[in-house]
Amino acid sequence: MSRASWRQVEKGVSAMSDPLDKATSKAPPTLGEGCVRRYDPDALSEDDGTEFAEAAELWRRLQEQAPPDPDHEA
Repeated sequence: MSRASWRQVEKGVSAMSDPLDKATSKAPPTLGEGCVRRYDPDALSEDDGTEFAEAAELWRRLQEQAPPDPDHEA
């Protein structure tokens, strides 16, 4: 247990009242192993991941603004 955790125990402070405990993240459960490891879709909720509905439009605009790549033929 860390020094801060011991101080919390001594003072009778619960772990969740420490603001630094809330600043951590935890990966959702996974299925499979190695190359086929993936997040368990049944364990995911609306709070996991992000939604970026405008991603396709942003990508299109960035590609239009980018200078042509001489190594890549269209």
